[in-house]
Amino acid sequence: MSTELRQPESSPRPFRLDVQLQDLLQKPAEPRVATRPIIAPRGEKLPEPVFPHRPELLTNDGLPADEHGSPTDPYKRHWPASLVYRAMKGWLFPYIKSRVLPGDFHPIIAYLFTEWKCNLDCHYCWAFDNRVKGMSEETAKRSIDWLHSTTCRVLALMGGEPLLRPQFAHKVVDYAAQKGFWVYIPTNARLLRPEVIDRLADSGAAIFNLAVDVVDEKPGLPKALNAVRSYFEYLVRKQYRYGYSVFFNINICRNNLEDVKQLTEIAHDHGIATDYHINESPMLEQPQFKHLDVNSTFITRDDWPQVDATVDWIIEKNRSGYKMVNSIKRLNDMKDFMRGKLEPWNCRAGQNNVIIRVDGTLAPCFPMYSATYDWGVIEKPKFNTQQLDEMKQDCQTHCFSTLNHNLGYCYDDKRVIKWVLKQAGRAFQGVSGSFED
Repeated sequence: MSTELRQPESSPRPFRLDVQLQDLLQKPAEPRVATRPIIAPRGEKLPEPVFPHRPELLTNDGLPADEHGSPTDPYKRHWPASLVYRAMKGWLFPYIKSRVLPGDFHPIIAYLFTEWKCNLDCHYCWAFDNRVKGMSEETAKRSIDWLHSTTCRVLALMGGEPLLRPQFAHKVVDYAAQKGFWVYIPTNARLLRPEVIDRLADSGAAIFNLAVDVVDEKPGLPKALNAVRSYFEYLVRKQYRYGYSVFFNINICRNNLEDVKQLTEIAHDHGIATDYHINESPMLEQPQFKHLDVNSTFITRDDWPQVDATVDWIIEKNRSGYKMVNSIKRLNDMKDFMRGKLEPWNCRAGQNNVIIRVDGTLAPCFPMYSATYDWGVIEKPKFNTQQLDEMKQDCQTHCFSTLNHNLGYCYDDKRVIKWVLKQAGRAFQGVSGSFED
């Protein structure tokens, strides 16, 4: 979040980037939404998914639960060789290929924005626009086929809310999983009914990322766990049947610090991981974002001590073995980022990760979704390493992407070798804490 937005006495700038870079990335001469199709149509459709692929997994018999329907503690999870191999095909093998193949564009993870609409209005979030039509079946199919021709084997459905069209999401997940992709589904869970869980899990979803910020809904923070508690309980129980994983995605705001702690403990009690973000204002100007000037979620200078204490509490939980996506270093970096002092962190956007917008155009990373700069379209990428490097000199120090940071963190071979050996020492049954040096 920019320093300007944290100081009420200042007039807020509607974006975090340097003005010159903002102007370059938002050139008005070539609008992205053209009057003709961006990709030439070929009339392709996603195949109808088979359901169920595995009818024996639809039963709830034998799942761990107490009288409230919650998992009991402790119970052990065994990762069979098939699921270990699936994760290695998704992450490890593409990483190795990216290190040995010539060229600079070797995506490992792709973010497929099937929607740019959302059913909730979180006051910190500019990442939706309910005027934008969702991705077509042809664009989704051709995107997956194109990605399959590259090194990429991790596909994240993105939004907005990716489950606004559950039948469409089912088709995308099924097609991608059948082609060998490790599929990641982020959702606010309001539409994650048990029948949707079963269909997505049966198709081969590997991760469900539940975005929750509070236990009970608060003004400006509608992503409340109790609003989806029954879906959450069902999702957690059924992971032991289907083999996917679940984690909480929690955005640290000025008005949810106690909720952050409660959600952390709830996740730990259920044996799932957590992923933390620090509240950020838009990186680029977002004309559709209506909560910029008055926003109860934005962190102010006066909130820094309380946020620091919350981050320190999370770090202690990480050290004690709580499962977390964030490394301890990255959690500590939140304090610097909050104060506008973040250092460059080897961002791999446009090299090892890629954004596919709803219309099939490409961007290097999520904060650049609204940029009109031409990085190409599916099947015809136009990423230029020199342009990306020049852009990242500014944008890296204004961005706090957890997954992209973890990806950049991996581009030190010693770290990866150490991590793989650590996993192998546990027979690839998982480790506590986080991805750490």
